Amino acid sequence: MDINQLISSRYSVRDFRPEPIPDEILQEILEAGRLAPSAQNRQPWRYIVFNDPQDIRILTQKTGLIGLSNFFIKDAPVVIVACADLKKNVRINDKDYYLVDTAISFQQMMLTAWHHGIGSCWMAAFSETLLAKHLQLPDSWKIVAISPFGYPKENKTIYSKFLSAMSKSKDRQPIEQMVQYWKERN
Repeated sequence: MDINQLISSRYSVRDFRPEPIPDEILQEILEAGRLAPSAQNRQPWRYIVFNDPQDIRILTQKTGLIGLSNFFIKDAPVVIVACADLKKNVRINDKDYYLVDTAISFQQMMLTAWHHGIGSCWMAAFSETLLAKHLQLPDSWKIVAISPFGYPKENKTIYSKFLSAMSKSKDRQPIEQMVQYWKERN
């Protein structure tokens, strides 16, 4: 699959088959995140990998009330919590870059996973305070996102179909609304 097909075919997966992700593929996914670019090469990302079913079930209960919408992660063979160490943050033009850097790294992991037929779902619905306490994170760490990883089921649940329809996840704005070409004015 070429890169354009990889990018255009990826979607948020919420229904997972039970088979585990082979260790060598999981390592390749993590390596893709490690190789990501970052502001001043500070590499602020930190990843917590869950691959034990019992630990994943407990994790789903520690995401707070807002995290209850993410109950589907309990069926994923792997869940990764993407964090950033603020000690590695770079601030340029009054902007913190740890979010951008970690997002780039996590997206590279998701695309690498998709290359192997492994789905993911970027999740931001969680209580950072409750989850950080459960994970016993250092004070300098911020949770950026969570994603389950696993082989997609062929048939989506009603819940998955509902979320995809509600979010209009297949809709993309026309490129003309996003891109402007600069022409110097005389």
